[in-house]
Amino acid sequence: MLNYKTFLSLFTGICLMTVASTAVAGEKLWVYFGTYTRADSKGIYRAEFDTSTGKLSEATVAAETKNPSFLAIHPDGKHLYAVSEVSDTDGKPVGGVVGYDLNPKTGELSKINGQSTGGAGPCHLIVDPTGKNVLAANYGGGSVVCLPLKEDGSLVKASSFIQHEGSSVNPRRQAGPHAHSINTDPGNNFAVAADLGLDKVLIYRFDPNTGSLKPNESPFVKTPLGGGPRHFAFHPSGKYAYHNNEILLSVTAHEFDAERGILNPLQTISTVPDNTPLEGNSTAEVRVHPNGKFVYVSNRGPNSIAVFKIDQNTGMLEKVGIVSSGGKIPRNFNLTPDGKWLLAAHQDSDNIVVFKVNQDTGLPEPTGQEIKVTACVCVRFLEQE
Repeated sequence: MLNYKTFLSLFTGICLMTVASTAVAGEKLWVYFGTYTRADSKGIYRAEFDTSTGKLSEATVAAETKNPSFLAIHPDGKHLYAVSEVSDTDGKPVGGVVGYDLNPKTGELSKINGQSTGGAGPCHLIVDPTGKNVLAANYGGGSVVCLPLKEDGSLVKASSFIQHEGSSVNPRRQAGPHAHSINTDPGNNFAVAADLGLDKVLIYRFDPNTGSLKPNESPFVKTPLGGGPRHFAFHPSGKYAYHNNEILLSVTAHEFDAERGILNPLQTISTVPDNTPLEGNSTAEVRVHPNGKFVYVSNRGPNSIAVFKIDQNTGMLEKVGIVSSGGKIPRNFNLTPDGKWLLAAHQDSDNIVVFKVNQDTGLPEPTGQEIKVTACVCVRFLEQE
C-alpha cells in the first residue's frame, strides 16, 4: 500500500506530465512571411500555426515596407529583421536592413530603425546566436556585412564589410560575385558565405563581441563548377553542412572541422530526375530537419521538394524522394521547430502550402491546406507567449 507522501508525489508527477503534454500538443506559433511588394503585397505578413492540428490561419499585414524578401528573428524572440531589396538607401545605390520590435504575445511589429548594407540587392540575413549582430549578404553587390545591434534592438552602422572579387564559368549568371547567403557555424566562431557568382563558399572568422569578419586561414572551399552555391545549412551536430547549387540543381554535402573552420566536400547529388533540363530551372532553399536525419531542397521550375536521408556516420546523402511543392516557384520553405510540419512558400502562385512530415521517411505529405500570400519568399516561425 502506498503511503500518503508517495501517493502525493506520484499524483503530482502525473498532473505535471499531463499539463506538459497538453502544452506541447497545443503549442501555437507565429509565422512571418517575407515578400516582394508587387501587386497587392504590402510587406511582412503574419499568421498563426497550431502544431497540434496543422491549422494555419489566414495571413495579415504585420508591417508595411518595401521588398522585405528575407527575414530573421532575434534569439530573444522580441525583435525581427528584414532585408530591404531596394535600389536606394540614404541616397546611395544600396539596399538595407530594417529592424522591428516584436511582441511575442500579439505578434505585432513596430519599426525601430534601418541601416545600409553597403551593397546592392541584400537577399539574406541572420542574427548571430549571441543576439549582438545582424549579418547580411548582398547579391547584387557581391559582398557581406555585419551590423551590430544595441540592447534595444536598434541597428548600428557596419562594423565589417567585405567585398568579394572574381567570377566563374557561366557568363550570364557568374560574371561577378553574387553573395547569396551568410550563416554562422554552431559554435558561432565562423561565418560562411555562399557566393553564387564565384562557385565558392567563403569562410570568415567571426567575433560576435566586436562584429568583425576576417578571412579564415582556409578562406574558402570551391564548389561544383558552374553550380552557383546559394543557401547553406549546418547539421545539428555541427559535424556536417549542406549547400544547394542553384544553377545545376544539386546539393553538396560537407564535413566540417569546427576547430579550424574548414569545409571538406563529400558528395554532390542531383535534386531532380535525370532527364530534367537545367535551363529555366533552379534550386532555392536547403534545410536540415531538426532531428538531423533528413535534408530538403526546393526546386523552382519542377516545383518540387527533394528529400534526402543523412548517413549519421558520414554525413552523406541518399535520395528518399521528390514531392510536388503544391505551387509555382517554391522560393522558400521551412520546418516547424518540432519537425512535424513543413510550410512551402511560392513566389509565383502566391500560396503557402502546409505539409505534414512523415517522421520515418522524412517525406512531406500534403494536408490539403493552403493560404494566400502574394509573392512570398521567406517563412519564419516563433513560439507564441
